[in-house]
Amino acid sequence: MTDRELLRHIERSAGQRAGYKQLVREFGLGGGRERRLLLEHLARLTAKGALVKLDREQWGIARAAATRDNLVAGRLDLHRDGFGFVRPADRQKSGEDDIFIPPDSLQGAMQGDQVLVELAPPRGDGRRLGRIARVLTRKNPTIVGIFHYGRHAGAQGHLVTPVDERMTRPILIPFDAELPSVREMAGPHRVLGEEALRGAFEDLEGLVVDVEITDWPTETRIARGRVVEVLGQEDAFGVDVEIVIRKHQLPRIFPDNVLEEARRVAVLDPEEAAHRRDFRHLPIVTIDGETARDFDDAVLVQQHDDGSWELQVHIADVAHYVPTASDLDLEARLRGTSVYFPDRAIPMLPQELSTGICSLRPGEDRLVLSCLMQIDAEGAVLGFEICEGIIRSARRMTYTQVYRILDGDEAAREEFAPLAPEFDRMKELALILNAKRERRGSIDFDLPEPIIEFDEFGAMKNVTRSERNWAHRLIEEFMLSANECVASWLENLGVPSIYRIHEKPEPRRVVEFEDTAASFGYSLGIGALPVRRVTMKADRREKHSHGHRGSSARQHEIPEDIAVTPQMYQRLTAKIAGKPEERILAYLMLRSLKQARYSEKNEGHFALAAPCYTHFTSPIRRYPDLIVHRITKALLAAGVDGHGELVKGEPHARSRPWTAGHPTHRAASEIEAPIPEAELAAIALETSETERRAADAERELVEWKKVKFMRDRVGEDFDALVLNATKYGLFVELHNLFIEGLVPIESLGRMDGDFYSYRENTRVIMGERNKRRFSAGQQVRVLLDRVDAQQRRLQFSILEAEDGTTVQARPAKGKTFLKKQKKLAKSMQQSTKPAPKRPFKKNRSKRRK
Repeated sequence: MTDRELLRHIERSAGQRAGYKQLVREFGLGGGRERRLLLEHLARLTAKGALVKLDREQWGIARAAATRDNLVAGRLDLHRDGFGFVRPADRQKSGEDDIFIPPDSLQGAMQGDQVLVELAPPRGDGRRLGRIARVLTRKNPTIVGIFHYGRHAGAQGHLVTPVDERMTRPILIPFDAELPSVREMAGPHRVLGEEALRGAFEDLEGLVVDVEITDWPTETRIARGRVVEVLGQEDAFGVDVEIVIRKHQLPRIFPDNVLEEARRVAVLDPEEAAHRRDFRHLPIVTIDGETARDFDDAVLVQQHDDGSWELQVHIADVAHYVPTASDLDLEARLRGTSVYFPDRAIPMLPQELSTGICSLRPGEDRLVLSCLMQIDAEGAVLGFEICEGIIRSARRMTYTQVYRILDGDEAAREEFAPLAPEFDRMKELALILNAKRERRGSIDFDLPEPIIEFDEFGAMKNVTRSERNWAHRLIEEFMLSANECVASWLENLGVPSIYRIHEKPEPRRVVEFEDTAASFGYSLGIGALPVRRVTMKADRREKHSHGHRGSSARQHEIPEDIAVTPQMYQRLTAKIAGKPEERILAYLMLRSLKQARYSEKNEGHFALAAPCYTHFTSPIRRYPDLIVHRITKALLAAGVDGHGELVKGEPHARSRPWTAGHPTHRAASEIEAPIPEAELAAIALETSETERRAADAERELVEWKKVKFMRDRVGEDFDALVLNATKYGLFVELHNLFIEGLVPIESLGRMDGDFYSYRENTRVIMGERNKRRFSAGQQVRVLLDRVDAQQRRLQFSILEAEDGTTVQARPAKGKTFLKKQKKLAKSMQQSTKPAPKRPFKKNRSKRRK
């Protein structure tokens, strides 16, 4: 059953609606796996806006349910001040702006819900307005929050305050609802068990609990629920991870049927190995991080006498062990990706596969899907072959070991003497491939990412900068080449597949970056910006209402499409390399770009300057890679030639048909598409969302741990970089710690008696009397004033400006001073006005290529 078949079936039903039991009966569905697949189809079509959930078990065609043209389906994102925005389901294709939802128009919708919005006339500034007409799909079946007993007079029950500050209304727990015992908090599926029970809890007051929603909220009534799990005290060891997992609805428990299937298939079939290309005699190695346990890629580089190269990239053949529509496949699709936290991971596949039969462990035979590339001395791929193979990894290497070898460490080169020449060749080829990418304009942002360090007891001890040396880079270059070859092969064959696309940046974002870069004396070099002038209806109405004769209504300039290229970003990246402003401009350049995503349509990859790109090299941890493997294996099994070549040039064109045909080879046009394009579109949408969900969860936990790490450092001063100046104040980042915080704009005035205001046209904060300026890229010395653990934010004050001007007296060092500052910070929390409310965390992480 496909999405299209299900839609057609519901369209033919009475009233263009159907119930769950009706569909089970009419499709003749049997066991739980088939019924679970039906529910996933229904949820996916509802999220896309094709279906509307009419009640608990009834779905209808969206256009039949909506009798007006001003209805838009999308996802609701709330703000902690009560209002929200709906992101249209087809936003990526239509480019439409988000729809603003006032607090009194939410109709009981909650954070992340898929909703149907009735559009209202736009505001004077052109922003689209709307009200929630119906909730299509609820995002959060459970809510994590702090439990409070309803002990006051008139209470209707206990209350749970959501941890997610965007959910401003509590959850009511009726008095007659059964409450779990505190001693039941260490459930069988918790990552942490008895170690989280360090304190003796007599009741649930103030503890973090997970609540299942039993009655959804309405305009006049808050949600009701029941406590299903007790997580512990919010600040207890490891509870932060448990909260983030549940808050983002990350699937964390493998069902028994999935684990049973994983154990059953996790064996190497000798007959399967016998008919594959045998690479076991070659010195193929894996290179991963020290803590990695799933090794899904292995490489080998050989150089020919004529100066050309052969690059072999062998990827674990996960698709062989995960059949289509199996229990393993459905669970992997539900998860979409593995999620990596600083001290643990939530894998996409059970360990029997991810760290067992699919992991390319040294000295063990493993099935692979291989991409063998012939590369000339300039890095051009002359030809490639995709085939099924079997390897036996010669060694499991780490990035640290390979870097020591490449860096000339004598002890390391002696320890790995047989393999040292292999790594030298790898680096030489990686340099050639990197130079080729640079010539065609590929952008390479080398932004530092934070690494959380823990002591032997599991407590956080430091935040350091991640290392990215040539040991990392050579693997990146090899994987990029393999991904590009496979994508070009599939594109040339005309077979529906999934691509990794990265679209051109929006003109508005480019204009904003150009304005900021100009203040540093830089530009992308796009020249005069093409704009069109428009007049808003509100401006025309204002002109007529005030009777301004002879004058025209106010016009607004809107940037049109800008001919920006990746080469422009690349050249600017080279200009700022090593400069003091490199950090801030690279950060702003990254923000100006769109987020890469998956799509069934090949639209190229802007940042890589690649006309065709996909994800092929990580099927253990990414579902789209598994789908690309599945399509590739189906084509090879049907007799399609696995050879291809890339047209030489910078940038190269897509792959040409392979001319050296074979009598047994069949044309792809003679073969039915392994996976229909409509199904691939649904998978691309789902996996793009699960990727963002994982990234949000990973980033939130890191930020949370940073705030906890800084709690004992109130009163200390640090060197910092101003990331951004806004009307709320200065967002700063501490040097070497990669920790961000806010210097409220009103705190500047308290320091020197001046009045500071934000100048929007120049994006600076300036004092009225002394004209002292603060702007992005400025180096400052800051003092940590307070830590807001609830909202997970840090508040700083300026000690010294970049020019050496002392804004506030520098504190003396020592414990006495720190005690005074902590006491002062505590009093500030109680007496000072809180910082203006706004989203605090900023996305600094590198967009995944």
